[in-house]
Amino acid sequence: MKANLLPRDGEVYLLENAFSSSELALFQENLAWRQDEITLWGKTHPVPRLQAWYADPGLSYTYSNITLEPASFTPQLLHIRSKLNDLCGVDFNSVLCNLYRSGADKNGWHRDNESELGVNPTIASISFGQVRKFSLRHRKTKEKIDLLLPSCSLLLMRGSTQHHWEHQLAATKKQIGVRLNLTFRQRIVGDK
Repeated sequence: MKANLLPRDGEVYLLENAFSSSELALFQENLAWRQDEITLWGKTHPVPRLQAWYADPGLSYTYSNITLEPASFTPQLLHIRSKLNDLCGVDFNSVLCNLYRSGADKNGWHRDNESELGVNPTIASISFGQVRKFSLRHRKTKEKIDLLLPSCSLLLMRGSTQHHWEHQLAATKKQIGVRLNLTFRQRIVGDK
């Protein structure tokens, strides 16, 4: 992988053309998409994207009071996972899939710091479809880094990144197409 994209306090790497564009339609049509509701600042809203959780048996995932029960990995997801395990040297056992249907779909500032992901989680994020701007913001200095994530790219976040940096995929008013994001994780077995 290329050099670390963060100036301090973590590791983020971008590998373009890591996967094949032919896989987008397979995932878009064949995953068990759902739209949950999330409560922020006392108001309940639909999550502004579709999502699906695939994991080894028994590995649920909870964030923002939403619990996702695992579906069994599809053959396509198993293929991607095997390739990622080789590329990253990590035994990923779960993936959160996000489908951004238009520029209005988004994911606000957050960290992937849930206890079930461990102390320094490695997150392997694969993008298919529409190029979108992905932003990172340092929690103390407020320094911001914007990245364009091309289709078929792999963004790898590891080390202390989730302690020091937040990230988001902001909404845009531009008329844009579908973006599919697969975020592979190593869910800690036995942690609720």
